[in-house]
Amino acid sequence: MKSIAITGYKPHELNIFNEEDDKIPVIQEAIKRRLQPLIEEGLEWVVISGQPGVEMWAFDVVQQLKEEYTIKIAVIPPFQSQDQVWNEEKQQKYQTMLLQADFSQPLSQASYQSPEQYKTRDRWLLQKTDGCLIVYEEEYGGTPRFFYQMAEQYQEQEAYQISQINAFDLEDIALDMQESSQLE
Repeated sequence: MKSIAITGYKPHELNIFNEEDDKIPVIQEAIKRRLQPLIEEGLEWVVISGQPGVEMWAFDVVQQLKEEYTIKIAVIPPFQSQDQVWNEEKQQKYQTMLLQADFSQPLSQASYQSPEQYKTRDRWLLQKTDGCLIVYEEEYGGTPRFFYQMAEQYQEQEAYQISQINAFDLEDIALDMQESSQLE
């Protein structure tokens, strides 16, 4: 696998309302643990659309992994100025990501016009990557549901790898992190 899309929940869907929340390092550790073996096996690109939550946290993980590995990240927003409705903190983080990304370009030069732009983004991500890593719980639903369902349909026709991080995975990692911090 040479490229992987990463997506998942927005912060509010996980009841995360500030960047100091204890859940964020757990999610980031889960992403890191999934990415490291893939990078060691030849993963070259991580692709995100730059949404707040899992995608922004994944960006930070990739930036950390760059200290040890050769890995690149692309931020491909569905349209121009997707951050215009976000709060100032998220806008600043997004603009920093665009500057630090190895590649960044919106799929559409237009601003938001319709939900169809998100479907176009999802189709593009599926066609341009070899697999995806999604932080998603099927029983819970939420915004990642649309990408997950499209990925499952895509997988029926193409060799596409879907890797999921669910609540059980996050619980296990939280326990691991808790135990290792108690050992220190």
